[in-house]
This record gives sequence, C-alpha cells and structure tokens, in this order.
Amino acid sequence: MTAMEITEPGGPEVLAPCTVPVPVPGYGQIIIRVAWAGVNRPDALQRAGAYAPPPSASPLPGLECSGTVVEIGPGTSRFQLGDRVCALLPGGGYAEYAACPEAHALPVPAGMDLHAAACLAETCFTVWSNVVMRGGLRGGERFLVHGGSSGIGTTAIQIAHALGARVFATAGSPEKCAACERIGAEQALNYRTDDFVAMLQAEGGAHLILDMVGGEYLPRNVKALADDGRLVQIAFLTGAKVELNFAEVMTRRLTITGSTLRPQSDLAKARIAAEVEAHVWPMVARGAFQPILDQEFSLLDAPAAHRRLESSAHIGKIALRVEGAL
Repeated sequence: MTAMEITEPGGPEVLAPCTVPVPVPGYGQIIIRVAWAGVNRPDALQRAGAYAPPPSASPLPGLECSGTVVEIGPGTSRFQLGDRVCALLPGGGYAEYAACPEAHALPVPAGMDLHAAACLAETCFTVWSNVVMRGGLRGGERFLVHGGSSGIGTTAIQIAHALGARVFATAGSPEKCAACERIGAEQALNYRTDDFVAMLQAEGGAHLILDMVGGEYLPRNVKALADDGRLVQIAFLTGAKVELNFAEVMTRRLTITGSTLRPQSDLAKARIAAEVEAHVWPMVARGAFQPILDQEFSLLDAPAAHRRLESSAHIGKIALRVEGAL
C-alpha cells in the first residue's frame, strides 16, 4: 500500500510517499480501508521528532481515520466486513489501510459523510475525556477553552454548549472569534489584544478551563478560575515549565490536572470510546455537534496539510483524502 512516512525529523518537507505492507490484524483488531485521515497537532510533533509513537504503534503518522472495515482479526465481535467506521488510531492513518483495536472504532453517525467522520475521533476522545470525565463539566458552569478555533477548540465549544455550560473561548483574530461564537461560545476574546483573565473574573471566574497553550498561561489560568475551579492541561504549545505560586491554588481550593491520549492503555481508550458513543453521538444525531471542517488535501499533499496546520490559519479540522487520491 501507499503511505506517507516521516523520513527524518524536520519540517513538513520530510513527509514522503512510501510503499509498505498492508497491516495484518492482531487479536481484537480490525483493518480499515482508509477513506480520509484527520490531521492533528500530535502528527506535526511526531514529524518534528518531539512526540515518539508508543513502541507497539505504527511509525506512520495519523491518529484518526474513517473508512470501511475490510478485514477482521480474531477476538472481534462488533463490526462486519463493509461497515463504515471512524476510529482512533495508535498511528498509521496516513496510509491506504490502517489497523486499530475494534474497541477504538465507532460506527459513522447516520447521515454523516466519511470526510466529516474522519475528523471526529481524536478531538472527541480528547475533549470528552478531559472536559467531562476528568474535568467534570456540568450544565450551568462557566467553561473557558483556549484555542477555540482549533479542532479541539471547536469540538469543546460545541460539546460544552450542548451540556448546558456557559462557554467562553480565546482565539487569534476577529474572524476566529466570530467562528467560535457561531458554534456556541457566549463570548470569544482575541488573545492578541484582550485579557481573558479580566473577562472571566468579570463573570465570576471559570469553573473549568481547558488549555493547550501552557507557558505563561498557567498562572493567568489560575487567576481566571473561580474558587474550587479546575484547570485541565492537554498540551504545552509555548512551554511546559513556568513558576507558579501554589498558595493561591491551596487557599482557593483549585485543581490542576491534565492528560495525553496516545500513551493511555487500550482499555482506557475503549472506555473513552464507549462514553463518546453514548454521549456525543446523540449530540450529532440531534444536530448539536458536528466537526468544523477546514481545508482538505490529498494524501500525497500531506506536507501542504502540515504547513496549513502549523500556520494556525485554519478554523476547525484539516483532513487528508486517501481513497481515490493516488
């Protein structure tokens, strides 16, 4: 099969086509003929040499896809040949075929095409596990998400809004702020010109903040939280180390936590998949959530997709068209 490999750590230009064997399903796995593959920040980090895949994962980039089940391994019971699925992958999505545990795949929501479905798994798993399972967001609470126009951000805004939370967001331009407000943010703030701490303090503070920026945002997030508030950290785009006075954390009873998705066990990801299907798929069915799609590229244009991602000009999700693109 044709795939896109990382020839060496570096910029988007190190992504190059290659020919590799079609994966063989292991116990509990399915093989998907990939129609579309989602493009995510961890793909770019892996390409740059800053995010190594787990030892058992494919070295090919790509953490989510949509397509058709074409082979079923021993120990599987849910899917049949020909079923349309979208899946969270341990790696290997930038290819014509991908293997994944059956428990990490979900049926494509009714009425959704495979392009949109390819942009569900990584962000839905990340948002639901961190905002709800870890962060405990409830209806009526004030929720702030940084990077609101990103794939994670647009997913978090819609899910939090559907749960009945008051949603606030930061983004990097008036256009991006307007996009956040169109999909459910009560107020979106341009972080280049405005102060999100003042905005949240004026509202009484955030009960929950989802942050992927890190760096100097950490002490500012603490100040933006309400008493007993929670901060969930899922990435550190501007650095993982910062000085923080923990006296405020203690006296205001704040919680700081976080997670990364890819290193978690297959069982943990299966539990997240079950939660996503039970709670997010009904949101899709009633029109409360849908992936926001940015540009599409062919598989062989993966370098251009990465340049688009790293420009931060995108709003929502970028996807690679695999089936019929070669």
